Amino acid sequence: EVQLAESGGGSVQPGGSLRLSCTVSGSTISNECIAWFRQAPGKEREGVASIDRNRISQYTDSVRGRFTISQDNTENKVHLQMNALKSEDTAMYYCARGKWSRCYTFASDDYDIWGQGTQVTASL
Repeated sequence: EVQLAESGGGSVQPGGSLRLSCTVSGSTISNECIAWFRQAPGKEREGVASIDRNRISQYTDSVRGRFTISQDNTENKVHLQMNALKSEDTAMYYCARGKWSRCYTFASDDYDIWGQGTQVTASL
């Protein structure tokens, strides 16, 4: 059974940094598409970043240049380094496994296994 577990969330001031981790069990991340999503209260869930079996990464426009997604094949984890955090980045962050080994879209229906989420808050 494939399971995903997020960690690393917390509260920081705007301009600060956090690193989220997605620990994957039951599968090898080098064969998977893994993405990070977020959902703020009252807003729809949105895709943030993804990385696939070829280590091709994609980002939504609002985080490009500030967030970096990476794979740690030794620990079977996918990390999301978040720098220059803004108040609008505040949300629950989820990692998810794509249905295919390539990450084609950020459509939620293209992802079949989700973690429980970790809260990220950027505020004064």
